[in-house]
Amino acid sequence: MIKVNITKQGSYPVNSSAIKKKLADFFIKSGIVSDASVSVAITGEKKMMEVGNKYLKDKKLHNVLSFTPNEAKGDFVYPPDGVIYLGEIIVCYPVAVKEAVIDNVLVVDKVYELIEHGAEHLMGIHHAE
Repeated sequence: MIKVNITKQGSYPVNSSAIKKKLADFFIKSGIVSDASVSVAITGEKKMMEVGNKYLKDKKLHNVLSFTPNEAKGDFVYPPDGVIYLGEIIVCYPVAVKEAVIDNVLVVDKVYELIEHGAEHLMGIHHAE
């Protein structure tokens, strides 16, 4: 079973239940079927700048960042409860809104697209820039 934890660092209008279901389904379709968990944070520009500066040492405002357990907190240790922690996905809601307008898509669809992109990174799937 895939457990998804959602944290909103602001009053952003996202449907946590829908995100949890879509992301769990995405991981299952991708072959992750063991007990696993992932955290998703929906945040603002200030917090995203802080995270980017702290972990990437840059001053760029990112739309999404993701961190595997060893990137965020040091070496990975297999958990005693058997639940594998996949990592953290952070989405900058104001940037998602701007990108949704540019792409002419619903904000909810853009937010989920960014979350899925972050999930791909957690699974080791990276894109060329």
